[in-house]
Amino acid sequence: MNPVAFTIFGLAIRWYGILIASGMVLGILLAKYTCKIRNVDYDYLMNTVLIALPFAIVGARLYYVLFEFGYYKNHISQIFNTRQGGLAIHGGIIFALISSYIYIRHKKLNFLEMADVSAPSIILAQSIGRWGNFMNQEAHGGPVSYDFIKHFPMFIQKGMYIDGTYYHPTFLYESLWNFCVFITLIILLKKTQKTGLVFFTYIGLYSIGRFFIEGLRTDSLMLGPLRIAQVVSLTGVVLWIIALVFYFFKTKKLSNL
Repeated sequence: MNPVAFTIFGLAIRWYGILIASGMVLGILLAKYTCKIRNVDYDYLMNTVLIALPFAIVGARLYYVLFEFGYYKNHISQIFNTRQGGLAIHGGIIFALISSYIYIRHKKLNFLEMADVSAPSIILAQSIGRWGNFMNQEAHGGPVSYDFIKHFPMFIQKGMYIDGTYYHPTFLYESLWNFCVFITLIILLKKTQKTGLVFFTYIGLYSIGRFFIEGLRTDSLMLGPLRIAQVVSLTGVVLWIIALVFYFFKTKKLSNL
């Protein structure tokens, strides 16, 4: 498995960066369609993206470095080296949401309306970006037998054969789960006009998948004995449930008027 796609003037361009960038570009193109569904100003959304994107990248790296500080405190120069991975999606989402919220509120726009039309783009980009982990042979699970891995396509088998051992292709599980969430969000975006429901459903469904898949991984960021991604995922599921309860009672109250 060669993680380098090609070189330009001696600079290696890695599949990891190409796939993450491709996911972002497709997400931006998709947003033009989702904005039309909800009649949201696409130009304002793009302004938000341009502001949030650099914060998301910084946040994703900072989050990763924070939980791997035992290594980076002795390798300071590697903190800025993201070419071989080391971007934590939870950190990226948190920083992107905070920066987006500040900008959108400054413009006196509705944050949840923007979040609803952005959610399908975000999860689609995540689905594509996971293949960057595959090219780096990272974010995989524990060892599996050949009898297990043989049911996957040959290129998956080869990519998950590392130092003489086959591993769970957890990147694939999450990519497929995220794509299913993407389809669900598009349908929900068309079927309901409840502001915020699509966004909170994104948080909930992504968190459910991430919680279980994270349990299979061998490279989890840890907080003591806890896998930090599972802790954050549980928080996301709780937020989703609270939102669903709120929407249920709000709808019930309106139907009684």
